[in-house]
Amino acid sequence: MHKIVMPGKWTLPGGGLHVSDYVNTPPSTSSNQWYGALGNSIRREIQEEVGLIIGKTELLTDLTFIRPDGVPVICFSYYAPYVSGEVKLDEDSVDFKWVTLEEARSHDLIDGIWGEIAEVDKILKSK
Repeated sequence: MHKIVMPGKWTLPGGGLHVSDYVNTPPSTSSNQWYGALGNSIRREIQEEVGLIIGKTELLTDLTFIRPDGVPVICFSYYAPYVSGEVKLDEDSVDFKWVTLEEARSHDLIDGIWGEIAEVDKILKSK
């Protein structure tokens, strides 16, 4: 549960892309372009926010909205396997829970998250 972004609602860890997520790594092309910056960003955010190491990220979907201050936002939702670590929340979060898909339904989630969790559950069960 995050205390700053949509306080009192359950959400998933995430955040923004930083230039350091790619510029300090070798470029993927001779034109100084980088593949995989979003995956690097989400791995960094997960480690910073909850102390976990995750594996290869897979894109689930994207979402756009306009903030109350008029700034447009695009969110990319990813899923990835757990690799290691124990949950240690950063200063912006107040609680965490490991729940099943059905248990997640009973939590006061931010809009749209339950559908994303359900979609990942469906994908993982089909593999």
